[in-house]
Amino acid sequence: MRKAQQSPTSRRSRAAVLPAAVAALAAGISLAAAAPAAPDTADTPLADGLTGWATQNGGTTGGAGGGTVTVTSGAALVDALETEGPLTIRVSGTVTLDGMNDITSDKTLIGVGSNATITGGGIDVDEAHNVIIRNLHFRDWDDDAINLQDGSTNVWVDHNSFTGGNDGAVDVKRESDFVTISWNHFYDHDKTSLVGHSDSNTADAGHLRVTYHHNFFDGTETRHPRVRFSASVHVYNNYYLDNEEYGVASTMDARVLVENNYFENVDNPTHVGYASSDPGLLTARGNFLDNSGAVETDGSVATPPYSYSLDNAADVPSIVRGGAGAGRI
Repeated sequence: MRKAQQSPTSRRSRAAVLPAAVAALAAGISLAAAAPAAPDTADTPLADGLTGWATQNGGTTGGAGGGTVTVTSGAALVDALETEGPLTIRVSGTVTLDGMNDITSDKTLIGVGSNATITGGGIDVDEAHNVIIRNLHFRDWDDDAINLQDGSTNVWVDHNSFTGGNDGAVDVKRESDFVTISWNHFYDHDKTSLVGHSDSNTADAGHLRVTYHHNFFDGTETRHPRVRFSASVHVYNNYYLDNEEYGVASTMDARVLVENNYFENVDNPTHVGYASSDPGLLTARGNFLDNSGAVETDGSVATPPYSYSLDNAADVPSIVRGGAGAGRI
């Protein structure tokens, strides 16, 4: 049975919405009660803000313990990405890439300052493990901006900005696992984030464990994320604004937990099943709907095994606007 959360009857200004939302929380009218944080596990979240699925499976440290190199050109960046062994790669200024460019295991790719930019091409995390990508502007990519595939594990994509590309901004597919996508700003773009390659790629089942938190989906159209087969996708404390097609879609028996997000001017906050894809499971709780449609749910999805802390949904717009995107770490 599909169930729907209630939407507010009219749009209100932010100044009016937030106090009303707080009152609604207290009264239990517009928002479901926030779920308690999940218990701690043996895998402790790392310092500097990492939480979610990338803390599991031994954790994610990127290039820690290796050297550091600063690059200012596309050619130098490609050379650094292909270097074997732990390495921190600092991108300074604007570098231009072409197509998809492989990054090897045990790497931290991070922008210098607030304006470091990768344009034209993207980063392919292909059979790679323990990778961190932070503080970069991605613009006008010709395929994907960041693509995780072929069993890549323990990847953290954090505090980046994405706009104007051709296909996915951050896609996770082909048995990749233990991924956190946090504090990113996606804007003026269509296909934002895919989890699961296709309806026929059943090998993804049991994998694709991904956490999305504190991302700003700002006028983007679709896939926030679109999920197939995942063992667990956790979507919490994200801000959805003016998304044309839908927010989150759970399909092909995926398991998706959607909690304490803020949906503003989103006709379809969630879908259970989408296009030709069969339904997945989707549990929703604690979400705030501002001039938005009903939330579709189906089935019960377990809380992930890592420790995390929820912000009140009413506070999400100000928190996320103030912290998401490149130049905010």
